Amino acid sequence: MSRLDLAEALRCAEAAADAARREILPRFRNVAVETKRDGSPVTEADRAAERAIREVLGSFDRELPILGEEYGGEAGQRGWIVDPIDGTISFSRGLPLYGTLIALVDEGVPVLGLIDLPSLGERTCGHRGGGVRRNGVAVRCSQETELARAIVSHGDPFAFELFGMKRAWTRLAETTRMLRGYTDAFGHAQVLGGGVGAMVDVNLNPWDAAATQALVPEAGGCCETIAPGPGGKGVGLVFGSAALVEQLLPLLRP
Repeated sequence: MSRLDLAEALRCAEAAADAARREILPRFRNVAVETKRDGSPVTEADRAAERAIREVLGSFDRELPILGEEYGGEAGQRGWIVDPIDGTISFSRGLPLYGTLIALVDEGVPVLGLIDLPSLGERTCGHRGGGVRRNGVAVRCSQETELARAIVSHGDPFAFELFGMKRAWTRLAETTRMLRGYTDAFGHAQVLGGGVGAMVDVNLNPWDAAATQALVPEAGGCCETIAPGPGGKGVGLVFGSAALVEQLLPLLRP
């Protein structure tokens, strides 16, 4: 298998994110919302953005498969993983805290990630060995060591129950002084920029997690993957400052 040119792949991912912005921004606060079979919301912006992303990513390597939230597929051991709008609930209600996620996997491991926040004009991206940049400026995860001083973010509380971690959520809420619900791609990007010390996000699909799994180590942070409890699905991520992740993990036992 040939070696991937990750710098060139990132340029392609950024072009794909640009194409997605062109579909998303004109529809922000001006789009109808539908409900998928799984109960989650979807809009024409989600679908149009994924179509645009797929078209651009295909120009990098037609042989690379693409897995996307809206149109499925299979990334396999090497391929793209895409979420055109992560945070469709926010997007559909006119809140700017949503984003586009693009990741590239090689040998089953995420090696490139991009988190684009179209309404905020912020893009955080990078690849293995290349560091992480936000709008072209290098960023790093927080190096905070004291949980009492750190902002810790989390996904929706109901996701912890779905993930079999309802008790863990209670411990997290009781123990963490500055616990804030910066959800979805927005929260992940704030950890990479260092403003949020760490984040706990669970009940995730591959397209929710892969970009962050690639970016956090490159930004000097720690990203731990946790398995669901009984009846749960997907994966959970605990990521950010290595010291904070170490302190958070014991709180998250089932």
